[in-house]
Amino acid sequence: MTHSSGKELNGLDNPGFTVEEGSQYCTLPELGTNEKSIKEEQKKGKAKDRSKLAYCVTDVPPWYLCILLGIQHFLTALGGLVAIPLILSKELCLQHDLLTQSHLISTIFFVSGICTLLQVFFGVRLPIIQGGTFSFLTPTLAMLSLPHWKCPAWTQNASLVNVSSPEFTEVWQTRMREVQGAIMVASCFQILVGFSGLIGFLMRFIGPLTIAPTITLVALPLFESAGQEAGEHWGIAVMTIAFIVLFSQYLKNVPMPLPAYQRAKKCYFSRIYLFQIFPVLLGLSLTWLMCFVFTVTNVFPSNPEAYGYLARTDIKGDVLSQAPWFRFPYPGQWGVPTISLAGVFGFIAGVISSMLESVGDYYACARLSGAPPPPKHAINRGIGVEGIGSLLAGAWGTGNGTTSYSENVGALGITRVGSRMVIVAGGCVMLLTGIFGKIGAMFASIPTPVIGGMLIVMFGIITAVGISNLQYADMNSSRNLFIFGFAIFAGLTIPNWVKTRSQVLETGIIQLDQVIQVLLTTGMFVGGFLGFVLDNTIPGSKEERGILAWKESHGVESAESQLLSEVYSLPFGIGMKFCTASWVRHIPVCPKRPSGSTRKEEPKTLGEENSVPTGSEQDAEMGIDTKI
Repeated sequence: MTHSSGKELNGLDNPGFTVEEGSQYCTLPELGTNEKSIKEEQKKGKAKDRSKLAYCVTDVPPWYLCILLGIQHFLTALGGLVAIPLILSKELCLQHDLLTQSHLISTIFFVSGICTLLQVFFGVRLPIIQGGTFSFLTPTLAMLSLPHWKCPAWTQNASLVNVSSPEFTEVWQTRMREVQGAIMVASCFQILVGFSGLIGFLMRFIGPLTIAPTITLVALPLFESAGQEAGEHWGIAVMTIAFIVLFSQYLKNVPMPLPAYQRAKKCYFSRIYLFQIFPVLLGLSLTWLMCFVFTVTNVFPSNPEAYGYLARTDIKGDVLSQAPWFRFPYPGQWGVPTISLAGVFGFIAGVISSMLESVGDYYACARLSGAPPPPKHAINRGIGVEGIGSLLAGAWGTGNGTTSYSENVGALGITRVGSRMVIVAGGCVMLLTGIFGKIGAMFASIPTPVIGGMLIVMFGIITAVGISNLQYADMNSSRNLFIFGFAIFAGLTIPNWVKTRSQVLETGIIQLDQVIQVLLTTGMFVGGFLGFVLDNTIPGSKEERGILAWKESHGVESAESQLLSEVYSLPFGIGMKFCTASWVRHIPVCPKRPSGSTRKEEPKTLGEENSVPTGSEQDAEMGIDTKI
């Protein structure tokens, strides 16, 4: 059965918002389920609450929803985007130069927007935001802590700092140029690994017991930083959490009548599940408004040393007043980058950790957005494009690289909106905020405990997504219990010990020390590496390891091959024009032609493959339907 328009379903603008006995979202099959099993579960009534998405990967929401959801994703990534320049500012001798800090924030916004658009269009093609990576912070801080790069004593005294003097400018820009050069060289290593197909080759040996600890340890080690930010005022943090939980869990099935306009209907009210789609944006906005009210009424203390001071909305007012309205970041804005081997080796270790995290994020993103798991060519492109993004970040001078943002993967799980066009809108929002200095400064003024409350919710979602990969393995097996438990605990214990006893591991070679410290202080690398080694060396059947269920669930059947092509093929017909020759198909980043592509019928979109039409029991009996 095919509907000519979304309105024919039940009068709503989009089938994703239709209501059928209290359910309003397109029902997607779990990864790997075939049409027969879907029909059986639908007949039994078991598929009603499974994998519901308002919009799937290839769906295009209305433009206004794309903008609002894009802003929400930008706000979700805002904490990490703002935190990185602020953390680096002290080591760059910029702690008393708020205007330059705002320029760094605008630059990282701008470059993150470019990298996001590149990733969505030409990379892995999943709805995933690109932004600064904390994996690069450790080598950056290690390099800037060397005696040659330590800040002069006079830069620590605000009364002695003249931010407009050439001497001060040269002090911080020489350090920034050194960081830029190291990032650009290290990013070339990531480009090589991605486009050569090495990552895709390694995916042959990676299963649930490797992916699960890797994704889980993306979020678990961050409990301390999230707790510190939320702990600046637990009342505000709890308020943020309460709003997000209220909107995303308790009010998700409550429709809100909103005014709309169509040429046929003129002005009318359309029921939109607002709380389900915008829980983070609504939660942040309401709590931010409350912080503003408490600041104006002097409920929060004005003493910088007092508890709750960082919940005020006026403590960064100088940045807002000094920031220019328009400023266009450009490559080499801080000068020509310089290169040192000490920095390059340390950043290569950060690149390795970032790649492992990104591979885990790709699988988590695909799972939460209703897409099939990414094939090897998509993973290769994703890692390669991230390397290009880090190269651009180094050229522009963000002081950091780029990686996939785990926080936004968690946002997909909460909002249930998996459309990549929303991420395109989010990338455009980041570009605009990077150009309009006032807007970037305004977003940078979100109170710290508000961001902390949001991160607690997001990191919880990411942790749960990582653990959910264990459904494919036999968790009654003592072998699998040992591998997962040991990988998780070691991924928490070893980094914590290395951070406090790094001098024990010193070899006298600075470059080697940096590599060792970065690798062993990254929980996702430690846990993922141990899970990978143990799962591939301890004897166990493929069924016990979950490899069979993993491959079946992530298998490429004729119908699903078409779905893989729909989601992961290159855009604008590039794949059909340039990847059809026999010799080109051997290139690691070119999509393989699906086996069922010789069919004469038109390929269906992701929504068409998986949407269940509403308002008709016969449609449910038929299984998968199409929608416009």
